[in-house]
Amino acid sequence: MNKEKLKVVVLGASPKEERYSNQAVKLLLSQGYEVFPVNPAGLKVCEISSYRSLTDIKDQVDVLTMYVNSARSTAMQDDILDLAPQRIIFNPGSENDELTEECRANGIEVEEACTLVLLNTGQF
Repeated sequence: MNKEKLKVVVLGASPKEERYSNQAVKLLLSQGYEVFPVNPAGLKVCEISSYRSLTDIKDQVDVLTMYVNSARSTAMQDDILDLAPQRIIFNPGSENDELTEECRANGIEVEEACTLVLLNTGQF
């Protein structure tokens, strides 16, 4: 699939430039991906208005990259499964074994990796 067509949700996107989620949004944009930042405060991230929740996203999503802890992602499990991305990347600190099992049971590819490393090494 052509990366310019890939739609990527960054869950836990931060407007703070020092945060890895912000750096991921910036790098995804620079590499031509369509990015959907999700921030519950609705703050702009890299000049893009963010979505307040996953339920606000109406597009079919290819990749969901996680920057929230397991307690937050567990609370959003139904929304994550309803979003039905083809692939979920659990970045360091966002791992969630129960959610991983549920996603795999629902046919979603799951990977524990760093989005920034995957992008910078051409493995995204």
